[in-house]
Amino acid sequence: MLSRKGIIPEEFILTRLAEDVSELRYKTKQRKARFVAKNGACNVAHKNIREQGRFLQDVFTTLVDLKWHYTLLIFTMSFLCSWLLFSMIWWLIAFAHGDLDQNEDNFVPCVTSIHSFSSAFLFSIEVQVTIGFGGRMITEECTSAILILIIQNIVGLVINAIMLGCIFMKTAQAHRRAETLIFSKHAVIAVRNGKLCFMTRVGDLRKSMIISATIRMQVVRKTTTSEGEVVPLSQIDIQTENPIGTNSIFLVSPLIMYHVIDKNSPLYDMTAKDLPQEDLEVIVILEGVVETTGITTQARTSYVSEEILWGHRFVPIISEEDERYSVDYSKFGNTVRVPTPTCSARQLEEDASLLRTALSARLSPRSSVRKRTMVVICVAQDKLFIYVYSVK
Repeated sequence: MLSRKGIIPEEFILTRLAEDVSELRYKTKQRKARFVAKNGACNVAHKNIREQGRFLQDVFTTLVDLKWHYTLLIFTMSFLCSWLLFSMIWWLIAFAHGDLDQNEDNFVPCVTSIHSFSSAFLFSIEVQVTIGFGGRMITEECTSAILILIIQNIVGLVINAIMLGCIFMKTAQAHRRAETLIFSKHAVIAVRNGKLCFMTRVGDLRKSMIISATIRMQVVRKTTTSEGEVVPLSQIDIQTENPIGTNSIFLVSPLIMYHVIDKNSPLYDMTAKDLPQEDLEVIVILEGVVETTGITTQARTSYVSEEILWGHRFVPIISEEDERYSVDYSKFGNTVRVPTPTCSARQLEEDASLLRTALSARLSPRSSVRKRTMVVICVAQDKLFIYVYSVK
């Protein structure tokens, strides 16, 4: 063995038989469910709603919120039911007037060429969708037929307006535009302008802009009031800063949005050691008006403690090429380690020397030494041995 011969130091050896790998056991941390998923979907189930009739008071919104197969089923059935209803009425008018059995030459029917329910159904379709083949037509013989003609046209226009408006709203829903608004997979905590900051990156893949775009952050965590009341989902707004210093952002290129961790921040007392054990969730919400449609859209994401990297910052992705700026989205979520104090923002504010000590590590000669890891795999006596050691 290389370690026994003294070639590789013993502290750099990691030996594991291949048949023993199955014996490894990993203990995962139990944590609560996310309040907002990474794709922006709210993880909330509404149960035991007793007043279901409230949904029928807003029929249009209910139709828009339905799934596509239900919407298309209602779309088809609304037209079929109206055609069948009015075809029955036309057949009754023809039956009452005696149009079905008359063969006299001088007889004037209410509606020409209606001899059965099938012909009445075809005439109902022609009236409502204004096809007008010319074989069937209404006469001035029956006042009731003229009244039914007016009513069916009005009902047909109402159904067209509601159903076509519903289809349009479903295809132009705001969350469709939000699919091209992206957030970084991880958030980072690092020093910016001498203060600890919580940072995330946001971008827009389309060339059409989001007008009056605003972004805000919330911390969702379990809290207890001074009276002992437990709030399982306490939503705390945190101040968001952006590079241009106003409430609105100009989202032409990806921006790094950050929150300064100060005495008003719920993250003020959190250290790098406490972060993995913190049961918190940071929600990022981007709102704006779509330039092409004028519809307000909203994109959301969230970061739990495992998705927050302490001591990292985002790599630059904007460069100047051929007299224009180029954005490399392949590095959109990439981060790099930077010297960052592991203490809390409170401790950093009370003792400024901690910041100087952490930043001095960047200038240390030892930190500039690049280490490489080498892996040696050996097979002996039908057994697999893996050796890992580092070389400066």
